[in-house]
Amino acid sequence: MAATIVLAVRNPNTTHVPLCPLRAVTGLDCPFCGSLRAVHSLTRADPVGALDHNVLFTVSVPALLVCWAVWLGRSLGRPVAPGRNLPRLAQPVLLAVAVAFGVLRNLPAFSWLGSGA
Repeated sequence: MAATIVLAVRNPNTTHVPLCPLRAVTGLDCPFCGSLRAVHSLTRADPVGALDHNVLFTVSVPALLVCWAVWLGRSLGRPVAPGRNLPRLAQPVLLAVAVAFGVLRNLPAFSWLGSGA
């Protein structure tokens, strides 16, 4: 939450933000490139701008917020949702989606998925 507040106040589009190591070495976008700028856009109620920076992260935000609320509730001893973990297949599927997104966003035909940096 603190990082979100910092990103709401400081604009990663104009202030120096360390470059992604993959992008610095190869010039390619990783699946997370543009996420900081997407968070900044979301704190400004600009979902279109957030989608331009990182589509995968932006569409994942609702699920991330639910997961965070469940984690917070469990850590405070107040379960928010039934005590089930993610299905066993969820982690490999999420990893495959992230890898596929990382590959696609670097192909010329899918340049619109790039981080817009």
